[in-house]
Amino acid sequence: MPEIAVIGGGPAGLFAAEHLARAGLNVTVYERMPSVGRKLLMAGRGGLNLTHSEDFEAFAARYGEAARWLRPHLEAFPPEALRAWAEGLGQPTFTGSSGRVFPTALKASPLLRAWLARLADLGVTIRTRWRWTGWDGEALRFETPEGGVTVRADAVILALGGASWPRLGSDGAWAGWTSHVAPFRPANMGFDVAWSPVMQGFAGQPLKGIALTFEGRAVRGEAMVTRYGLEGGVLYALSAPLRDAIVARASATVSFDLRPDMGADDVARRLDRPRSGQSLSNHLRKTLKLSPLETNLLREAHGKDLPAEPAALAATIKAAPLRLTGVQGLARAISSAGGLRLEALDETLMLKDRPDVFAAGEMLDWEAPTGGYLLQTTFATGLAAAKGALARLATPPPPPAPPATDRP
Repeated sequence: MPEIAVIGGGPAGLFAAEHLARAGLNVTVYERMPSVGRKLLMAGRGGLNLTHSEDFEAFAARYGEAARWLRPHLEAFPPEALRAWAEGLGQPTFTGSSGRVFPTALKASPLLRAWLARLADLGVTIRTRWRWTGWDGEALRFETPEGGVTVRADAVILALGGASWPRLGSDGAWAGWTSHVAPFRPANMGFDVAWSPVMQGFAGQPLKGIALTFEGRAVRGEAMVTRYGLEGGVLYALSAPLRDAIVARASATVSFDLRPDMGADDVARRLDRPRSGQSLSNHLRKTLKLSPLETNLLREAHGKDLPAEPAALAATIKAAPLRLTGVQGLARAISSAGGLRLEALDETLMLKDRPDVFAAGEMLDWEAPTGGYLLQTTFATGLAAAKGALARLATPPPPPAPPATDRP
C-alpha cells in the first residue's frame, strides 16, 4: 500500500491526510510543533470563522490576482462543502449578520477534537516534534527528539504554512530549498498611526459601524485603536493596497466615515439643533451619539478646533482623513502574502521539479481578507493536493527509455 507523508499539521495538511486516508492509503502527518492545529485554535479564540455565505462570484473575487488559478479548487470544494464537512463532525454552523459562517460552538477546540478522532479512526499517524529539514536524495530528512531520521514516501504533501504568527509554527523557514518563492509580507495586519498622547489613551477601544475608504474603495466594519495605531476588519479588507502604498510612498491616507448610514445633509440637519451652551463634544454626543473616541478621532484628523458650521462639521464626520505611516510585521499579522509561486506548480499543485510532491495551504502565493476566505482556501487546496497525489499514484510511471544503440 502506498505510503504518504503530509508535512504540516494545520488545516491544509490535516484535510489532505483525511482525504488520502479515506482512499485507503497509509498516511503519516509530520508536525514540528508539540501539537497540530495550533494556528486553527488561535483563530478560533474570537469565534472560528470557517467561511462566508456570500455569492460565489463575489467570494472568488476576494482573492485578487490569485482568483484565476484558485477558482477551480474553490469550485471543487466551495463554502457549502466546508459547512457540510464541519456538520459531519458534529459541529453545526450558522451564518452571522455579516454573512460570515461559524460553528455553533464558536470555538475551534471542539471541531479539532472531533477531527483528530476521525483521523485516528481512519488510521492516520501523527508525529509531533518532527521538523522537516529537506531531502536526502529522494528521502525526506527530519530532526526528531531522538535525532536525525530519513523517511521514504510514495507521495508527499507539503502544507508548511506561511510566515505569520511564527510562534505557532508557521515561520516561513522552509523557503530556503527553492528559488520559486515570492517574499513573505504581512497580510490582515494592523497599521501605524502617529497618535497624539490623547488618542493613545483610547487604546483597546473599538470604532463600530464605520466605513473606511482608500483609493475609491469603501469598506464597512469595525476597527480597534491600539497604542501603535489601528487594526480590525475594515483595515484587513484593504490591507493589501494599503501595505503596497506604504511600501511605495512611506504612508497612505485613508478616509473614515463615522456615520455611513446617514447622508451628509441628514448629519448637518441634526447638528443644526440649538447647542444651548453645550460643549461641542456634548453636542456631538447628543445629536449623533458620537463617543469621546470618535470625537477625538475627528480632532486627530481635522485639528483640535473643529468647524462650528453644521454643513462643514458634517463633512468632517463623513470624511475624516487619517495618515497611516507603517505596517505591523509578520509576527503580529493574521496571515501572510507571498510563498511558493504558481509557476513552480502544475494544475494539480504538484511541484514541477519534484514529481510526487504537492503543496497546499498558506505556503502558496495568495492572500485574502479575513471573513472565512483564508480557511476556505487552505481546505480547498489541501483537498486539491490530495486529489493530485491520488491521480499521480493511479497513473503508472512511463516506461524507461530504450538504451541507446550504436548505428553503423
